Amino acid sequence: MNFIIDNIFVVAIAVVSGAALLWPALAPRGKRASPLQATQMINRGKTVVLDVRSADEFAAGHVRDAKNIPLADLGNRIGELDKSKGRTIIVVCQNGARADKAVRQLQAAGFEEAHALEGGLAAWTAAGLPVTK
Repeated sequence: MNFIIDNIFVVAIAVVSGAALLWPALAPRGKRASPLQATQMINRGKTVVLDVRSADEFAAGHVRDAKNIPLADLGNRIGELDKSKGRTIIVVCQNGARADKAVRQLQAAGFEEAHALEGGLAAWTAAGLPVTK
């Protein structure tokens, strides 16, 4: 107990840094799908692929039949997806971080079956899956 009192600043730094390391693991995330799971969902049909990268990133290569709505515009353009509320939506970005944010936005808007592509387009191409330009 004397050690803690004598070294309160060191203990505080250790606690804060530990919490900072745990935060990403404990932060709420939406549903995720691996590239294999996403491929299975797409093959079953009734799936919409939503790419939330910028128009330039989208033009460089994207999942076939993906709809491009940049994350910055998603709040204003979410109405374009209203016809797809009952369908499964797979959200794609470059590495997966923007897709998680988009999934949370979609779920708040009533899209129950929104999934982020785990690892993003980078994982998709690493798995050898096709990309169109």
